[in-house]
Amino acid sequence: MAKAIPRIGSRKNTRISSRKNARRIPKGVIHVQASFNNTIVTVTDVRGRVVSWSSAGTCGFRGTRRGTPFAAQTAAGNAIRTVVDQGMQRAEVMIKGPGLGRDAALRAIRRSGILLTFVRDVTPMPHNGCRPPKKRRV
Repeated sequence: MAKAIPRIGSRKNTRISSRKNARRIPKGVIHVQASFNNTIVTVTDVRGRVVSWSSAGTCGFRGTRRGTPFAAQTAAGNAIRTVVDQGMQRAEVMIKGPGLGRDAALRAIRRSGILLTFVRDVTPMPHNGCRPPKKRRV
């Protein structure tokens, strides 16, 4: 029988940490992008690094059902559940877009037990629009 080769630096007695290390995050920012076709909910820490995200598409909704308020509510619940486990207590909410899921996502965030410091609408608004094209010669 062949002799076993001793492994140098084997990982037998070291604790293997997961790739996504669970940092304790007391405060964060919840971004809600509500378009007519989908709703994306992203949870970041105060420096802007993404901790968790979810969308109506990843929750199993397909086609026109992704733009519904129920899909937005489900997406918000899924994104927030993971950060509540990591210890998030307070959050700021930034809502962007004209979609139907705006109010439903906010309602789901309020129900999750996270204390909201403020809710801000960050939908981009054009001030004076784009410059019109140059007039064509006749």
